[in-house]
Amino acid sequence: MTSTTTISDVDTDTADTADAHGTDAHATDAHAADAHAANAHAADAHAGTGDADAGSCSWDELVTAALLGTDRRPATGAPEELLGAAARQTVRRRAGLLPATAAGRPTPAPPDGRPALPDAARRRLALLLADRSAPAHAGGRRGTAPDLGELLPQWLAIANERGLRPPAALMPALLDAARARTDLRPQALAFAGPYGLWLARFNPEWRFALRGASGGAALPDPGDTGAVQLLWEEGLFAERVTLLAAVRAHDPEAGRVLLAGTWTTERAEDRLMFLDSLRGGLSASDEPFLERALADRSRNVRATAAELLSALPGSALAGRMARRAASCVSLDRTGDGAAISVEAPHECDADMQRDGIAPRPPAGRGERSWWLGQLVECAPLDSWPARLGGRAADAIVALPVADDWGAELHAAWCRAAVRQGNAEWSRALLGAPSAPPGEGAGTGSLAERAKLLSVLPRDERADWVARFISAHGLSEAFQLLGGCVVPWAGALGRAVVDALEIARDAGSYPWSFSGVMGLAERCLDPSESPRLEALTATPPEEEGASPGAGGYWAEAFQRLVATLSLRAAMRRELGA
Repeated sequence: MTSTTTISDVDTDTADTADAHGTDAHATDAHAADAHAANAHAADAHAGTGDADAGSCSWDELVTAALLGTDRRPATGAPEELLGAAARQTVRRRAGLLPATAAGRPTPAPPDGRPALPDAARRRLALLLADRSAPAHAGGRRGTAPDLGELLPQWLAIANERGLRPPAALMPALLDAARARTDLRPQALAFAGPYGLWLARFNPEWRFALRGASGGAALPDPGDTGAVQLLWEEGLFAERVTLLAAVRAHDPEAGRVLLAGTWTTERAEDRLMFLDSLRGGLSASDEPFLERALADRSRNVRATAAELLSALPGSALAGRMARRAASCVSLDRTGDGAAISVEAPHECDADMQRDGIAPRPPAGRGERSWWLGQLVECAPLDSWPARLGGRAADAIVALPVADDWGAELHAAWCRAAVRQGNAEWSRALLGAPSAPPGEGAGTGSLAERAKLLSVLPRDERADWVARFISAHGLSEAFQLLGGCVVPWAGALGRAVVDALEIARDAGSYPWSFSGVMGLAERCLDPSESPRLEALTATPPEEEGASPGAGGYWAEAFQRLVATLSLRAAMRRELGA
């Protein structure tokens, strides 16, 4: 052995030696004891016959010598002597090991009474969990194979709707998928059920699954007052947040009473999270508690309380905001026609700040416009007709606004419409879908339009987006499509397919529509698949078209058809 002797050499030789000594140690417990004694005796005997230096080295010294080489640690003797000493030390160490105390057996997994998956659905789930392909929205994805990973959320949603339980053999893969993708966790954990929470206790990497339950067990029944109170007083923060949401969903009054009982002793960051749970089931009965929260020492808590109160048009705070906003916005009849006149606040006094108005604007924003926007956003929308000549929402939005305050005023009304869930004002602020963005009444911001659409009923929302796509194509519609209910059916599905065909025939760059195509794979109704078959062929390359664009479009449409067929099969397999 030279200076290149390494620990791997020692490990190999010591393992061989140990195996040779321990061959007969597995027959019976008695034989094992005799073998261990013989090994220890042999190790002691051999220790005296080898090299004095190597034989007297400790285990750590032998490892160091193996790592550095015997030429740099000559006190350990020749290479062969080092290996012999390491083998003897290995046997001695193994012989001296004591058996570990056996751990207690875990409690059995709780029962799951949901019906099992059909065999075809079980096989499909195994394929979806095993897929590691790139997401459908990755730019430039090629090929005709469906992206199975992007179909997993839909599969889980259908399985949860059907009330099915997962097979035990696939539970580890399901928990691994939920660990890697936070977007999957709510649906994956709902599908995993009590067995998934039980199993998560045994793997630290699955600890995320336990954050919403006490030690992996189910939360107490929201109607069990004693159990609820005990967990509320003694549970971890994550358990208490989940408990409060469950109680609030079961009985809003009981949830608020539970929170009020410990409010003054909670940390500021905890109060903020707890207060957010009042959004579910928010009603006028919550107003006294929220009014007290306006005096909280935390600015974020005060702002959240003010936001919740402003969502109650009949609250005292909403009335105060209405009076302040009315002093800033009025009807001006001095010109040729009626117009809206705006006089933004000149200060943000202590009462305004108590009601949640933030005094300091973000960078690049003027103070007065910042204060005006917050006041209008918090004022009840129902208060404006009386202030502005008895006009309806669409007529108010159509009025010109003096001194370039129109964008600021309309943006604040948009936020108010979303916060208050006011469909009438949402329609007025959306404007006509055929109008070019930025022109006509209403907002031209696609981000604001996407939020306003969320207030409308699902069918009306889909119809508005379909007409927008028919008028303007897909280039401006990506944000709007994301807010439509899946699957896209009827007019919306036809509008998307028609717009994709028009884009292809116009020689557009195909990769610029990869995001919409990815959405279509996940959201288009499978019933649209027959209309897409004619688009799967490679079109002739027109003069001036992007090189290779035809082949790209053909691949994209083939992948879309294959994905829709697979989604239809998934539904059949799950009995949907």
